[in-house]
Amino acid sequence: MNIMQQHQGNILIVDDNKSILSTLEILLSPLFNKVTSLTDPNQIISFLRKEEYNLVILDMNFNAGVNTGNEGIYWLKRIRELYPDISVVMITAYGDIELAVKALKEGASDFILKPWDNEKLLATIKLSVQLNLSRKQVSAMRERENELKKEMNRDRKDIIGSSPGLQKVLSMARKVARTDANVLITGENGTGKELIAYEIHRLSGRSEEILVMVDMGAVSETLFESELFGCVKGAFTDARENRPGKFEVADKGTLFLDEIGNLSFHLQAKLLAALENRAVSRLGSTRVIPIDIRLICATNKNLEKMISEGLFREDLLYRINTIQIEVPPLRDRGNDIILLSDHFLKDYANKYNKPNLKINKPAYDKLLRYSWPGNIRELQHTIEKAVILSESDVLKPEDFYLRNVNVYENRDNIPTIEEMEKNLIDLALEKNNGNYSAAAEQLGITRQTLYNKLKKSAK
Repeated sequence: MNIMQQHQGNILIVDDNKSILSTLEILLSPLFNKVTSLTDPNQIISFLRKEEYNLVILDMNFNAGVNTGNEGIYWLKRIRELYPDISVVMITAYGDIELAVKALKEGASDFILKPWDNEKLLATIKLSVQLNLSRKQVSAMRERENELKKEMNRDRKDIIGSSPGLQKVLSMARKVARTDANVLITGENGTGKELIAYEIHRLSGRSEEILVMVDMGAVSETLFESELFGCVKGAFTDARENRPGKFEVADKGTLFLDEIGNLSFHLQAKLLAALENRAVSRLGSTRVIPIDIRLICATNKNLEKMISEGLFREDLLYRINTIQIEVPPLRDRGNDIILLSDHFLKDYANKYNKPNLKINKPAYDKLLRYSWPGNIRELQHTIEKAVILSESDVLKPEDFYLRNVNVYENRDNIPTIEEMEKNLIDLALEKNNGNYSAAAEQLGITRQTLYNKLKKSAK
């Protein structure tokens, strides 16, 4: 055996005999990444929490005159309980073979007899470190598989619509999908930004890998690092097992960070560091894990304005915004409202066992006139509510409960004259139960003028 060969691995040696510690350090330090010595076994757990070790070399006895081996067995059990993947090799004397066998039954990977033969000792240690590395690989694969299953079980929705605005977005998505450029998708709440992200991933060279979606608005500050970067068992109170973060799960695939504008300023720095280094470390571990992802972000906020207000990092915006895609609001997509209404109607009619439901033309007109401040999400909920409460097979205008006054909560400007006129017409028709003549009379215009205005607003 070539004892000068460098091997991967960190080793923790625990023995109250300082001469044994010195001997093992001298022998092992040139051969492994890191060798740490302890004389007090009470420090074992704190050291394992601070740093990642592949092997613990553990003495059987620590108190003078005591040779029962109970101390060694106790600490072996503690290590195996908290860190089951770490290999543990026991140090024992010739007369303690029975104790060594007991240690093996408790989970020790091997034992070293004192005095030892250097060649045999090095072979034992090398195999034990390799055992740990193999366990870690298997655990990482299992952890990633579990996360992948969760991601793959998410519902994927189709993009529905043929409006020019939507087609422009899809055209840009097809172009950018062929690259690995970072993409920022902007638009109001409920416009379907996550569907555009999925479309980019589907058309990309990473389509055979996973798309991992993270709602940054739903990730609390305390869980940010463990959610995105992962954690090791014991890293914090509720960390009961090793768990990969979203970056690891998305490796070789696409990571979609929704509502990126909701991330606090100091957490933005941690995200930026991970993106720049293309690597993460799990919370509670110092091991650096390289990551290979395609990044897509989305927001309904004005990030440029947030930068001027000191709420968003300019360097992070540059990092995530190689290409920007603006998703149009539903009110600007014309007859896509009809297509989406029919799609949702079909879904909910099946779900609630009302297969013969139809929407009549006055109801379609009402849906077209409304400005949908909540966009597709609001339309979906509106259709579902109408289906649930319907008492006939035909959905009429009065079956759709819409806000009387449009709220432009996601816009920086006040409504235009045309938008206000459209709102008044919608309100008049709703008040008169879809009766065009009565609505026109209430508005002080002729029925034909009302029709002309409705036709103009639907374009």
